[in-house]
Amino acid sequence: MAHRQPVTAFVGRTLKGPLNRAVPVGSFAEFQQIFGGLWQPSTLSYAVEQFFASGASRALVVRVANGARAPTLALPAGAETLRLAGLEPGSREYLRASVDYDGIAETDALFNLVVQRTRAAGSERVEDQEIFRRLSVASGAERCLTGVLLHSQLVRVIPPLPAQRPDRSPPGAGGIGIGYVGSNSDGDDGAPVTDYDLIGSAAERTGLFALHDEPFDFLCIPPLSREQDVGLGTLLVAARLCRESHAMLIVDPPAAWDSPQTALEAMRKWPFRSDHAVMYYPRLRAFDQLRGRIETFACCGAAAGLLSRAEESGLAASAEEEPVLRAGLQPAFEISASQRLRLALTGINTLSANRAGAAGAVRARTLAAGAGGSPDWSFLNARRLALRIAASVERGTRWMLFEQNAPPTWARGCSLVDAYLARLAAEGAFVGDSRDERYFVVCDERINPAQSIAAGSVNLLFGIAARRPGEFDTWLVSHQQEASRARPVSVNRLAMRPSGYSPAEFALRH
Repeated sequence: MAHRQPVTAFVGRTLKGPLNRAVPVGSFAEFQQIFGGLWQPSTLSYAVEQFFASGASRALVVRVANGARAPTLALPAGAETLRLAGLEPGSREYLRASVDYDGIAETDALFNLVVQRTRAAGSERVEDQEIFRRLSVASGAERCLTGVLLHSQLVRVIPPLPAQRPDRSPPGAGGIGIGYVGSNSDGDDGAPVTDYDLIGSAAERTGLFALHDEPFDFLCIPPLSREQDVGLGTLLVAARLCRESHAMLIVDPPAAWDSPQTALEAMRKWPFRSDHAVMYYPRLRAFDQLRGRIETFACCGAAAGLLSRAEESGLAASAEEEPVLRAGLQPAFEISASQRLRLALTGINTLSANRAGAAGAVRARTLAAGAGGSPDWSFLNARRLALRIAASVERGTRWMLFEQNAPPTWARGCSLVDAYLARLAAEGAFVGDSRDERYFVVCDERINPAQSIAAGSVNLLFGIAARRPGEFDTWLVSHQQEASRARPVSVNRLAMRPSGYSPAEFALRH
């Protein structure tokens, strides 16, 4: 069982790139290549820039759009035209295509097609290329163009197909090289995105739901625009997704919270609370390379970068203090030590350009803090520790589903998880003086009764003491053919006795 480096997912508008697909990005230079870099209408582009500038190294980017349109290509085909449409929308999607008959007998009505994406209009810098050989425009043909291009990552056919194959492309400039037909200037960036675009469709796996099967640790949804905050509906869906993924949503405070006192007053009526969400405050001041001046930005990207960088140093990395911003980023206004504490008690963490001394340090909270409910998950470090362990145990025990659901498999799974938790305990991840105070693992007939085995489910239970010795955060890991999941549960502690129990004593509540 091993921990991967933390991954932060971003969902929002970009200049170009794949639509509604989670794309891994390892640097801002890679983001520029795939998604077009900084773009004033894209708050996400600035968040990603600040994320990598803060020392993080792994991101997932989901591009969403509102009414954006891909460019088209028109290839002559005798008196008709073969029309193709790009897959990725936007005015900066530059495509070109070429047709040749190389290797095709004169009696055959076949053709070869080359489609390329270039860095800019008229550029010879090719970013992507696809070659399709021996195609036909006949609807019943084995290599009919319409069906073949369903596998293309660049274009699709706009029906109807012409009656004859497209004309051979003329040679390049000066009669040398291959000639290409460039895409039309009808690509469109669309309107500003809405909460509906961000949420997307579960059935079609768009918007936030594009992350459904992707492992990630933090989720950033930058504001819809520099003036418009993300709506409550988006936050609720995002928090539910984070709960299913054992992740944390990083929430930007509303732009109207322009002073600590305003934030404190507004937080009393703040409608969104979740132990899978965290908020950092205030917004940031940084140099905008496109506008050539200092501007104010939402802070979720920088906060995610600082949290990711801290977790890269180890699973038990401390989240006790406010993250310290990297050079070039400054809080929009100063916050006093007393204001820091008051904000933290309501669930608002603060960003600072200087490390606070021991006297001024404030433990980071989740958005469960100040909600009037259970304080169990109020502190970010304990919450993140539990979530990362739960995710690792769930992934690391999936093999049990493919073994016989019987005591030897249970014992092996229990032994592996026990060794994993013992290693973390040795690193100082848990509190307590003895193993029994730090953690436990159970995988036997108490949680694998006959009816569970008959249903094809194998279960494992573990608990960790992240806050106080002997007080366990307990998780039930269940593996079934449909899916695997880990969920927090409450346990009858009497059932933890090593002997003398019956399965009926083992009561789980969730």
